[in-house]
Amino acid sequence: MTATAKVVADCYVDSVRLLEATRAMREAPGVDWAWALMATPANLEVLFDEGVTEGLDGAAANDLVLAVKGTDENLPAALLRAWAVLFEETGSAGTGAPPDARPAGLDDALVSAPEANVAIVSVPGPYAALEAHKALTRGLDVLLFSDNVDLADEIDLKRRARSIGRLVMGPGAGTAVLAGVGLGFSNRVARGPVGVVAAAGTGAQEVMTLLDRWGSGVSHVIGVGGRDLSAAVGGAMAGAAIEALDRHEGTELTLLVSKPPAAEVAERLLGASRSKPLVAALIGLDRPVNAAPGVTVCGTLEEGAVAALSALGSAEPDPVGSLDAEVARLTTALSPSRRRMVGLFSGGTLAYEAMVVASRHIGPVYSNTPLEPSWGLPGPGDGHVCLDLGEEEYTQGRPHPMIDPEARVELLRQQASDPSVGVVLLDVVIGDGAHPDPAAVLAPVVAELVATGAAVVAYVLGTDRDPQGFERQRDVMRQAGCVVADTSARAALAAAALINRDAALLHYDLSAHLAT
Repeated sequence: MTATAKVVADCYVDSVRLLEATRAMREAPGVDWAWALMATPANLEVLFDEGVTEGLDGAAANDLVLAVKGTDENLPAALLRAWAVLFEETGSAGTGAPPDARPAGLDDALVSAPEANVAIVSVPGPYAALEAHKALTRGLDVLLFSDNVDLADEIDLKRRARSIGRLVMGPGAGTAVLAGVGLGFSNRVARGPVGVVAAAGTGAQEVMTLLDRWGSGVSHVIGVGGRDLSAAVGGAMAGAAIEALDRHEGTELTLLVSKPPAAEVAERLLGASRSKPLVAALIGLDRPVNAAPGVTVCGTLEEGAVAALSALGSAEPDPVGSLDAEVARLTTALSPSRRRMVGLFSGGTLAYEAMVVASRHIGPVYSNTPLEPSWGLPGPGDGHVCLDLGEEEYTQGRPHPMIDPEARVELLRQQASDPSVGVVLLDVVIGDGAHPDPAAVLAPVVAELVATGAAVVAYVLGTDRDPQGFERQRDVMRQAGCVVADTSARAALAAAALINRDAALLHYDLSAHLAT
């Protein structure tokens, strides 16, 4: 096996395009490993660990690197695949030289699109705040896709944005739908009366797709970044977004999605009088909140979507669906020795919600993103585990698992060799930005796992408007032997029901925990 790398000096490429180029190379015949990256010191260290060293002398953080390992005769074709993904719009793909036209700056972009009102910023974290300030100066709202933005910079940006009536969505805002246009990882959903404000990417995707599948739709989905509802940031953009949706003619109700916010932020946002109903889905909330009239507080994403529909006068859906018989059958079929649950998630918010729901019934769930400090990895050998595979320790040197489901294949095979594993719980996230057919990648190894005697519970997040096809993805997972749930929360309950051999848990009232 040969390793090679091509360096393009002074050629910044944003993270989304890098992920697409990485996937293009990995799909080339004869390729064992590939990565498109910027030559930061941390990334170069990963390359050296992989044995990729040739041609990297002098590479700097603003240089593009295309690295690939595999069969000699296949490597040039793999590099050309990445080149086409990154530069085909310039007409220079496959020329062997970087394009003459560098990515346009903000001023150039506004010349070509003077009607634009949103700037998407996706540059390395240390430079992101400056670019966002430039966009605010030009009167644009900002979707700040970049991670690793200093907290002080985020606070400064959001204070300035509020003072001039603009939005800063992010940092780390990977999902938004503005006036029907999806940005980042998003799903194709119907336009409708619910405006979503979310400090959680897959949390936003879950509620927007549930609303769509249950007969409603969204006006806008505004991602505000995971730190927005912290005490330090103070809910600056969540508050501004809720106020904007209160004024928006096409929005009848606002749905706020987040992990539990800082207490003082919750009191301020939820205690204020609003002109329109507000539903707050605060995942795992276990404390009372003094909410104003017209404000409904929930503890899961499913509850949030159901409460929004109820407030609009729509019929409440049946999230349990037809799971009963299948779960009841498996509760008696599982071997008594199979008592462990293992969750393997591509969506961080879905993993968090699953741990919240399941831990109420099966006890501590150990994780790389634990609910409690004492539930971190490594937990006891016989303990339940739930992994967020989108975290940095799992994505270093490879694409996010929503883009590359291969990240979970090896971990799924590991569960097949462990006779203590009773249930494997996983999500399949589809939509724009996600893998074109994740179920096809996961299903064969899921079938191997089911054949060993374990149960697999899967949840497909998406809609039939998404290019992968919601029902088609669900059918593929069913045919592989999965129990397929209708919501992420019910998938977690199904896993808990199988662990406890108690199918009645499927009907657990998710609001009961919050009510106590």
